[in-house]
This record gives sequence, structure tokens and C-alpha cells, in this order.
Amino acid sequence: MALRALSSDQLIAIAEQFRALAEPSRLRLVSALRGGEQSVTQLMDATGLGQANVSKHLRLLLQAGFVRRRKSGVMTYYRLADTDVSRLCDLMCDRLAADAAVRRKVFVR
Repeated sequence: MALRALSSDQLIAIAEQFRALAEPSRLRLVSALRGGEQSVTQLMDATGLGQANVSKHLRLLLQAGFVRRRKSGVMTYYRLADTDVSRLCDLMCDRLAADAAVRRKVFVR
């Protein structure tokens, strides 16, 4: 399979997407949302983050396209934008597990 070169604009866009996920608090929110749609209050309980932090990080994740929101009366509910977000988390977890397995082989005699 031939890989095509990425343009400078594509590389910048990819870097911006990864930058949106390069914060542990945002990853906590993504992880919590893997269980399904939740309100800000539920996300505060699930992550231990304060309301201002949850709202700030959700706004960034929304702008980056990782989450979607739904308003119902005075409540706002958030969910992962699509299954690709979960797949991205799974890919990274698999990668970390594989790296750890290699390190164990190197350091265990």
C-alpha cells in the first residue's frame, strides 16, 4: 500500500487535533464519555474536575470535533462525536501495551 505525502496544511491540521487530546483532563472527559452521553454534572462527578474546567475542556473538544452536544431544557449533554474517537483511544492503548511488552522482554531475563 503506497502512502501519500501529507501537505503542510494537512500536517498542521493533524497536529491541532492531537494537541486537543494532549491534555490529561480532556482525555479523562473522553474516557468518561466512552460510556455514553453525560451531562456536565455527571462529567464533573466522573472526572473530579470542577465545572469551569469541564466546560473549558468540553468547549475545546467540541471545537476540535471530538464531542457533540445536545441541549434539553436547561441541561446540556455531551457524547463522543463518533466511533472513531473511541477507536483512536483503543489504538493508542494497544500501542502502549505493545511498547510495554517489548520493554518487559528487554529488561526481564
